[in-house]
Amino acid sequence: MIQNNISLNTIQRLEAATEPVKPTVTSPSEAIKNFSSYLTDALNGVAAQENNVQRVNEQFLLGQANVDQVMIASEQALLSLQLTTQVRNKVIEAYQEIMRTQI
Repeated sequence: MIQNNISLNTIQRLEAATEPVKPTVTSPSEAIKNFSSYLTDALNGVAAQENNVQRVNEQFLLGQANVDQVMIASEQALLSLQLTTQVRNKVIEAYQEIMRTQI
């Protein structure tokens, strides 16, 4: 049950992220706060999936969960972690490119 809620929450966040953004005038500090809160929410979601995997593994050891549930939770957490790693790599690449730019 909780696995489905996490998946639905992730899908809803992705749908919200793909909706057209209405242009608004924001200050750079507001933009940084918005981006920071988005990253914090994303990292909290990855951490929640990791906690879910641990909980499902414990349930499996107690005989309360199936192998299917364990594998699905593990794969979801793995994909989230891989996505987070790729985003981090892209941010580092962008930062390095900016630092190489000559003025």
